[in-house]
Amino acid sequence: MNRYISLMAFIINSWLVLPLLSYAQSITDADGNVYKTIKIGDQTWMAQNLSVSKFRNGDLIPEAKTDEAWEKATMDKKPAWCNYEFNTDLGVTFGKLYNWFAVNDSRGLAPKGWHIPSDKEWNALSTALGGDEKSGGKLKEKGTTHWKSPNNEATNESGFTALPGGLNYSYGTFVKKGTTGYWWTSVEDGDDTAILYSLNYEDGALFNLFLNKGVGISVRCVKD
Repeated sequence: MNRYISLMAFIINSWLVLPLLSYAQSITDADGNVYKTIKIGDQTWMAQNLSVSKFRNGDLIPEAKTDEAWEKATMDKKPAWCNYEFNTDLGVTFGKLYNWFAVNDSRGLAPKGWHIPSDKEWNALSTALGGDEKSGGKLKEKGTTHWKSPNNEATNESGFTALPGGLNYSYGTFVKKGTTGYWWTSVEDGDDTAILYSLNYEDGALFNLFLNKGVGISVRCVKD
């Protein structure tokens, strides 16, 4: 009897500490790319970075293939995307990098039924995973296949599988692949800046930042 009670206590305690992943149905974007999704708290998120080259209405999002083209999109305040270092293989792994003008375009960057998350929705994601000091590690992909060592506190117990896609500065310089992941919100921080969230390889925190709208970074979408 005592052994039975001990076994039940072990099972209950294990259940309390193990992550409870709730996978949702996959979704398809305007290019036909299929994405895994994950339920975290009351929200359903993409479990992969966005990689679409068209707006929801079918219009092409201009691709920047040179530093000059990327900088011109910034100067003109026009939507644009690129692959990291203009390398298609890196785009396959990490998804496309978008400026905020693409994020904010009325034609819709996210697939139908989905949207670019607000600052409040990122906050809700963080809260569901224990707050900004703890949630980053639960969001990051485990190991050092894509993240630079040591990738501290990475457990991916949320199933979010965050990758370090780096960024492209508004004037066209790529940095931080392997060390940092950045994701846009839908929220402006001023005439020239917008809010984003960031994870890095050195700790398990989730950071709230703002950058110039011409910077190219990753995008995740959340279900309406």
